[in-house]
Amino acid sequence: MAGGCIPSLSLYASTPMKRLYRHAQIASEDSPKLQTADVLVEGDKITGVAAKIEKSDGAEVIDCAGRILMPAMFDIHVHAREPGQEEKENIVTCAEAAINGGVTGFIMMPNTAPAIDNGGVVRSVLESARRTRIGPGIFTSGAITKGRKGEELAGIAGMKAAGAVMLTDDGFPVDNPQVLRRAMEYAREFDIPLASHCEVKELSGKGCMHEGKVSYALGLPGIPAISEEICIARDIRLAEFTGVHLNIQHVSTERGMGTIKRAKDRGIRVTCEVAPHHLIFNHEHIGDYDTHYKMNPPLRTPEDNAALLQGLKDGLFDVIATDHAPHTPFEKNQDFASAPFGITGLETALVSLHDRFISKGILDWSLIVKRYSAEPRRLFKLPPVPIKEGGIAEFIVFNPQRTTTFSRDFMKSKSVNTPFLGQTLQGMVERVIYRGEELLAR
Repeated sequence: MAGGCIPSLSLYASTPMKRLYRHAQIASEDSPKLQTADVLVEGDKITGVAAKIEKSDGAEVIDCAGRILMPAMFDIHVHAREPGQEEKENIVTCAEAAINGGVTGFIMMPNTAPAIDNGGVVRSVLESARRTRIGPGIFTSGAITKGRKGEELAGIAGMKAAGAVMLTDDGFPVDNPQVLRRAMEYAREFDIPLASHCEVKELSGKGCMHEGKVSYALGLPGIPAISEEICIARDIRLAEFTGVHLNIQHVSTERGMGTIKRAKDRGIRVTCEVAPHHLIFNHEHIGDYDTHYKMNPPLRTPEDNAALLQGLKDGLFDVIATDHAPHTPFEKNQDFASAPFGITGLETALVSLHDRFISKGILDWSLIVKRYSAEPRRLFKLPPVPIKEGGIAEFIVFNPQRTTTFSRDFMKSKSVNTPFLGQTLQGMVERVIYRGEELLAR
């Protein structure tokens, strides 16, 4: 819908007390094989999962033949832009974009204006979140430093008390290792993860894409891989010293991935995330200076694509996270060097992963369920939402036979700065069920 407006609730299916989803193929993190079954939902609970369920009195019957039923996604890296940048996105439109992509929970980043760096702002954004249709599923992180300036620690105790679930200065590294050390010690004592955007700013300089043959050919200043890799090594060493749970955000290079693997092998409390765009795209896609491919960390090489994909298959990456980063057309229509970093991802992630990998047999549904639904929740001590009898009804219906065209009218985010804009991909999120309520039915 133009302008990212919220659709009328009348467009969505009504919510009867009972629904029977027949002939579905159920995806689970525990097995690559899909289980064919009927699923009965009563209220907010799944009350039956069996090869055949006789129609329950008063239940709406939904034929899911050929469809995948899978637990709804949870994204730990989302920029909702509220407060202060509502021209790009707000929490309500961000929630609608999430629903559109099969995501029923996410964690907001604190790089807002003002930054989410004290308990008052934490409470404010969580109050806004509660007004959305997936309010209980939305959480926020808090900044590591005041104003995300890297100088003085933010109000960590107040933010934790107000409901912040993670600390991060996402978008900026904390340059001063002593400040970061103290933040890690606080995070350890409060038992919350600290997430690190890894970058050495002096090495990145004014770079706007990966430093390599393509940046040289285009005449654009580059960001070398070592900018990310050196910071990963430093932050892991600090995490080992302090004992904090460190989460490395949006890993983009093979060498960085190798450093994380060695740390995990030594028993250091480090987790890491990979973004769909770092699996799918690389610096060669920037041939026509398209700012929809400008992000930080930047798109790297085809070899990095392949290594990251293998790392995901091997279980090195704990979670898939989109780094959903909306920007206005005015901002993204600047020249490549001047345009801001970031692309949207909530609405495109699941369909693009299906189109590029699952439909080709490269990845299977169990991996997606594990890394984009179950493990992200476990990371923050939230229960996964498997499709099982007695469980909460929080799942999606995905049709691998239909296609999705990512047009302005289709997308619910205020911003559409995505390389997929105007493209048609294989697969569609047909239904989204949140705590028994159908939020989306196509």
